[in-house]
Amino acid sequence: MENKNIGMRKVLYLLLAFLVAVMIWFFVDETNDVTVERVITGVEIIYTDEDTVLADRGLMLLDDGTDLTMDITVRGKRRTVSWMDNESVRVIVELKNITGSGKQRVPYQLSLVSPFNNSVQVSDRSISMATVNISELYSKQVEIKCELVGNVAEGYNAGQLQMSHSEIEIWGQQEIIDQVAYAKVKLDIGSATGSISETLGVQYYTAEGEALDSAGIRTTVEKIQVTLPVFVTKELRLTMNYVDAPGARRRNMSASLDPETIMVSGPAEVLRDRETIVLGDFDLLAVGNTESTHTYGITVPDGCTNLSGVTRSTLTISYPDKTTAMVMTNRIRFDNEPEGRNLDVQTPEIVVSVFGTEADVSALSGENITLAADLSDYGSALGTYAIPAVVEIDSGGDIGVTGEYEIQVTIREPGDEPEPSDEDQVSAMNPDEGGGEGEEP
Repeated sequence: MENKNIGMRKVLYLLLAFLVAVMIWFFVDETNDVTVERVITGVEIIYTDEDTVLADRGLMLLDDGTDLTMDITVRGKRRTVSWMDNESVRVIVELKNITGSGKQRVPYQLSLVSPFNNSVQVSDRSISMATVNISELYSKQVEIKCELVGNVAEGYNAGQLQMSHSEIEIWGQQEIIDQVAYAKVKLDIGSATGSISETLGVQYYTAEGEALDSAGIRTTVEKIQVTLPVFVTKELRLTMNYVDAPGARRRNMSASLDPETIMVSGPAEVLRDRETIVLGDFDLLAVGNTESTHTYGITVPDGCTNLSGVTRSTLTISYPDKTTAMVMTNRIRFDNEPEGRNLDVQTPEIVVSVFGTEADVSALSGENITLAADLSDYGSALGTYAIPAVVEIDSGGDIGVTGEYEIQVTIREPGDEPEPSDEDQVSAMNPDEGGGEGEEP
């Protein structure tokens, strides 16, 4: 047991000694201004104006024979320099002054990225100028093909394939470009039940159908937009948007359309949930007992084709059980009567024109009809007025009302008795007129 304890103490002493050494090393590194040098390898050289100025002059930069990377030596504090890598340095070469082909030496611009640019110095470089290999540009137009993988689902059919480009221009070294016979994209449609649109990368092929490495082949069009419309053929039912009202309901009408359906072909995503085509609005208040016909144009959904060839449909409609009647009522109601005023109705009975089915109309009487007039705008008025009235029916049947109605009423202050009418004056002068007790035969 004693030997085991001694061994544990030795391990603890060693760990403690190691920690003290590390702390001393950090202390010395931070407090002493030690300057060191370090070589950073594989710094990428970035070339500009390659696809603009150089291409406009019919020239191109070749990787073969061109300096693509360089090494640099930096000097600075040990801890700062240790954090640097080849991403800490930027080397840029401008090609805008190159006017001919061949190998050439051009200057470059070297800079350190922040925060190293203020605390580190470049002490040495592997090259003083960049060597570039410039070749004359060779270009040609190649056809773009599309390979379809998969198939459309049963009951669907594919439309004409659409591509954003039918051919593209490629350029590079002639020996590379001459191998390219065509370019191809591949569209996987799976088991399509709707139109498919994708942006696809381009693959180059020889005349024998062998795929080529795209290295050394340049183009301004690297992606092709490909769309495959998928269509479905469907029978759609023609219908009207019937606007009904009390006494004029679709359930009481006899209506038919000729034709009632048409065959339509169109994008699956448009027709998938479509079952009808609405021809238009129709106000059922205009329907009478006699049969009438109305013709409407057939408009198919956007992007669809009318396969039936019929462009118009005829609506034949009538209201075979429609009955009209004139019903007299003395039920009159005033809403919002002015306070402190007396009302004298000059039209105690009004005839109302109604319509509906024969059963509903025959069950209607004057006791079921009320004319309501709103006096909220006559709070301080005096005199006789024709007040618009709303017809209310409580028979329980489906009854419609035609015409506009008003109630003539005199508004007076209390104590102002209405002047007697001519009939009242005649009745007062001849109290026995019309027959009475003691009248001679």
